[in-house]
Amino acid sequence: MRYDPEPERQHGTPAKTGVLLVNLGTPEAPTAAAVRRYLAEFLWDPRVVEIPRALWWPILHGVVLRLRPRASARRYASIWTPEGSPLKVHAEKQAGLLRGHLAPRLRSPLAVETAMRYGAPAIGEALRRLKRDGCDRMLVVPLYPQYAASSTASVFDEVAAFVRRARHVPGLRLVRGFHDHPGYIGALAARVREHWQAAGRPDQLVMSFHGLPQRSVERGDPYESECRHTARLLADALGLGEDRWRIAFQSRFGAGEWLKPYTASALAELGRARTRRVDVVCPGFVADCLETLEEIGIEGKQTFLAAGGGEFRLIPALNEHEAWIAALASIVLENLTGWSGPEADARNLKSPGRAQASIVESGGAGTPRAR
Repeated sequence: MRYDPEPERQHGTPAKTGVLLVNLGTPEAPTAAAVRRYLAEFLWDPRVVEIPRALWWPILHGVVLRLRPRASARRYASIWTPEGSPLKVHAEKQAGLLRGHLAPRLRSPLAVETAMRYGAPAIGEALRRLKRDGCDRMLVVPLYPQYAASSTASVFDEVAAFVRRARHVPGLRLVRGFHDHPGYIGALAARVREHWQAAGRPDQLVMSFHGLPQRSVERGDPYESECRHTARLLADALGLGEDRWRIAFQSRFGAGEWLKPYTASALAELGRARTRRVDVVCPGFVADCLETLEEIGIEGKQTFLAAGGGEFRLIPALNEHEAWIAALASIVLENLTGWSGPEADARNLKSPGRAQASIVESGGAGTPRAR
């Protein structure tokens, strides 16, 4: 095996910590060609589509990548901003705010980068960039609150690929998830309350999570359980009775059975019941993207109204909300224990909740929808 070239090391320099925030990904432009490249990478991941490669390759390249990119590009175009992809814009802003939030609280130098599991910037390149910046300890934070093999574990696969190509492996820690972290739940509740203070309360709150094939859960994936736990914690934080909220799952892909109830079916049912007003929040997405802005904000709204519903409102994702940035900082600090300096570590011991982490100490320093 050929290892990646190592950056020149300077002896005596203080240890530097790197934090990598990882999102799912986005095409570089709302065009059929860019979407085709993105989907080709996304849908070829065996974590995402668990079909034998010999069977899946002709379906992917002979059918899916011929038919889907043009329609998906139109959907991306409907939510694209002058700054670019909403997901990428929010990711960069979140990283900048987190950097500013953490820097004064850590004794060791800090670098914060973003990466996309599919598309650019790639995870491996972002980790190599942190190494070139002098980081010999790195915390990888997949921004998926609820763990799933098709999302979180796929990020871990890419980190492992980086390790296999590194001669000098840095210290690595991987955050597994934070579906029940008090800061995350508190930020979600704060976002919903602010929306309701400005617009009033709905008759029904729908909590829509990304879907997952039912067979994945049957094979042991904990995703559904963690989604339902998040939903219950959020409902409790908002003081909602059982008749005022429901959970649903969006972004179904293919003909197989996915987690139910489906969001589109739930919205149609509420519309047929002549529900006066429905609000939808998407707790599994920490930044607005195609699945929130277009699939829910446009398609979901049309489904509800066409079925006879009254008023429909999409509650924004956490994005750059102050409570979310503070929660993200807490998650990072909790997982930097032992790396970030005694002062920060002492505060961490008093934290009311901890993000679940898989920790790999090495190198010397201690499903997603195809749209």
